[in-house]
Formats: sequence, C-alpha cells, structure tokens
Amino acid sequence: MTDAATNNSNTDQSNRRQGLFLVFAAGLLWSTVGLGIRLIEDANVWQILLYRSFGLTALLYGVIRWRTGTEPFRLVRKAGIAGVIAALSLVCAYSGAIYAMQTTSVANAMLLFATSPFLAAILGWIVLREPVRIATWVAVVLALGGIAVMFADKSGAVSVSGSLGALVAALGFACFTVALRSGKSVEMMPSVFLSGILAIVIMSAVCLGLGLPLILTPQDTGIALAMGVFQVGAGLVLFTMGSRSLPAAELALLSLAEVVLGPVWVWLFLGETVGVNTLMGGAILLAAIAGNALSGIRRKPPAIGKA
Repeated sequence: MTDAATNNSNTDQSNRRQGLFLVFAAGLLWSTVGLGIRLIEDANVWQILLYRSFGLTALLYGVIRWRTGTEPFRLVRKAGIAGVIAALSLVCAYSGAIYAMQTTSVANAMLLFATSPFLAAILGWIVLREPVRIATWVAVVLALGGIAVMFADKSGAVSVSGSLGALVAALGFACFTVALRSGKSVEMMPSVFLSGILAIVIMSAVCLGLGLPLILTPQDTGIALAMGVFQVGAGLVLFTMGSRSLPAAELALLSLAEVVLGPVWVWLFLGETVGVNTLMGGAILLAAIAGNALSGIRRKPPAIGKA
C-alpha cells in the first residue's frame, strides 16, 4: 500500500511539473502576439484575423484529428448551441484583441486582457448562478481601481478606443468560458476550431464589404499565418494539455506570464515604453489577480493520503 501510494504521489508530482511547463510555455507563446502585431506592415485588424484564422484552423484540424481520430466537424456539431456561442465569443475576442494592440500600447492591452477571469466569474454568477467567493469580489473591486488608473494615463501610449477594444476581448473570452461551462464541456479545441471557421467566413465578408484586398504583402501574410499556427494555435494545444493536471488557481497565476512578458518583447525588440499610470494600474491589477489565485490555493483542502 505504501509503495503504491508513493508511486501515485510521484506520478502526480511528475504530471504537475509537466503541466506547469506546458502552461507556462503556452503563456510564453501567447505573450509574443503583441510583437507579431507590431511587425505587421499594412494589414488591418480584419485582414490579420482572416489570415491568422487560416493558420489556426489548419493546425487545430490536424491536432483534433490526431488526438481523437474523429472528424473535427463532427465534434463541432456535437457541441451544439453552446459551442456556437463559444465560437462567436472567441471571434469577438480575437477582433477586440487585435484592434487593441494596433491602437494602444501592448502593455495596456495585455493587462486589460487579464480581467477576463473576473468577468467570467461575474457572468457565471449571473447566467449560471455559480457562487463567487468573497475574495474574488474584493479582487474585482481592486481590479476596477487598477483599470481606472490605467484609463487616466495621459502619456499618449493609451487610447480609450484601444482600451475598450481590450476590454471587449476580455469579455469575449469570459463569454467563451461561460458558454463552455453552460454546455457542460471541458474540451476547448472543437469550439476554437469552429471559431476559426466562422472568423474566416465573417472576416472575408467584412473585407469584401469594406473593399479591402484579400491578398496581403508576403511579410504580412507570413506573420499573420505564423501567429495562427505558433502563437494562438500551438499555445492553445499546450495549455489544453497542461491544464488537465493543474487547479484553476494555479492556471490563473501562470497566465500572468503572458501579461508580464508581452510588454517585455515589444520593449526589447521595438523600444515601446509605457506610461506611469499604466505601470501603476497594471501593478494593482496583477496584485488583484495574484491575490485571488493565491486565496484559492490556500482554501483548497489537502488531498487525503498525500503529503
């Protein structure tokens, strides 16, 4: 019995370490999205999202087929209306995120993206009647204070429209999370695959309606496709694999890697700086996220039979 318990404990620790590495690697990939957007020469939000969706959809089609041995479109049909709502929410999130990064500083956008878990908690409370911990409500209030400080930035690095776009992105991801929970689904990939298909259709129509060319420069095409494959797509695959062995609170802490590293890349490679208010408000927001996650870890009872 002792040997079996020890082996199980060692396996759990190994799985947890692997999960930590995979989720951190996902955050590392996601953190480079802002750098990719800054390297785009001419394409706007609709064109970028169109080509990024081509890359994302192609990758997820192969991964889903490999992991499940099932036609991805069949899994999409099984997701039902909740899966469609989740996919449309992601399209809104993608659009808001790219627009935000094109119109405001990457630091400002990344920090505002990080409000998504709080928005998901509030939406879950309203829509699904899920209870929200007191610590989370305190963190929400603290996060709102940080956002107010960021909006007060007068340095020129922050635009109101870009900040609102980032909040739309955060709300879209929150709606995606709640839609999955309402559909009793824990598998993200089919809904994300569907979001790529819908984005291709919607963005093609938008580009045609606005008279935008569907053919981009070689550089913009390569960057947008690479973002879909290596940043969003590969990051999602790694996150899905790693999140199975980690509690939600630890996932929230690891997600800070994306928020913190995103501004670092554009500062190192492109010299983009941020204002004092963004730094102050961002610090308050990160403290709210970390505090909420740590309180969730502390209140989790230890597993029986494990040290």
